[in-house]
Amino acid sequence: MGKEVDRLIEIVSRLRSPGGCPWDREQTHKSIMSCLLDEAYEFFDGVENNDIGIMREELGDIILQVVFHSEMAKEAGHFDIEDVAHDICEKLINRHPHVFGDVKVKSSKEVLSNWEHIKKGEKGKESRKYIIDGIPDKLPALFRAEKMQRRVARVGFDWQDISPVLDKVEEEFSEFREALETKDVEHASDELGDILFALVNVARHNNICAEDALRMTVKKFAKRFRYIEDQFNKKNKKLSEASLEELDECWEESKKKVG
Repeated sequence: MGKEVDRLIEIVSRLRSPGGCPWDREQTHKSIMSCLLDEAYEFFDGVENNDIGIMREELGDIILQVVFHSEMAKEAGHFDIEDVAHDICEKLINRHPHVFGDVKVKSSKEVLSNWEHIKKGEKGKESRKYIIDGIPDKLPALFRAEKMQRRVARVGFDWQDISPVLDKVEEEFSEFREALETKDVEHASDELGDILFALVNVARHNNICAEDALRMTVKKFAKRFRYIEDQFNKKNKKLSEASLEELDECWEESKKKVG
């Protein structure tokens, strides 16, 4: 494996060299920033579909992004791939004193609590004043909400059972309904956000990733609606000409046909 990784580094270095690829040479950290996110989501698809071939391919694409960014940093004299690997090795050892040191832990919950405490004392993290600092603003909103809730839960800011969490959803929905009835759009938007945040909390308490759950529902919706379009295309009929009753009937049929 080491030889192939070295080979990848050499290939990327050549692509970025004066005699390399014009497109690769023009790229910057910012210009290809979205590529890393795209590859990560394609890997997610592979995992969800249990497609080992796609998982292997997309992990390769993710590694390429890591090597590419490291090569650009090396050219600028900042760091290289060895520095990246060194830092993550040191981080893993430092954050697992119960494995690489003599710290004793009784549960995974205690591991996570220690993890947060260790993180705050690490170099470069001293400026983080609050526990929730360092959670990227660019994360998908549901995922960011879950990550934030998990952070504060590690220091005890959390309900111990699901009942009050569900009560909170009902409370927020009631306030949302009230805002809609008064036609206060700004207030309704605020309350809708509170509902979503509360639902993420419900999901987290049941070990469900809200981001994954919504993504799968959207995927399911797309599959069913494509079925509807196919059925109307077979009849040479436009969707815009169909009645709501016809569409709903086809929708119910799609549930049985495509799941």
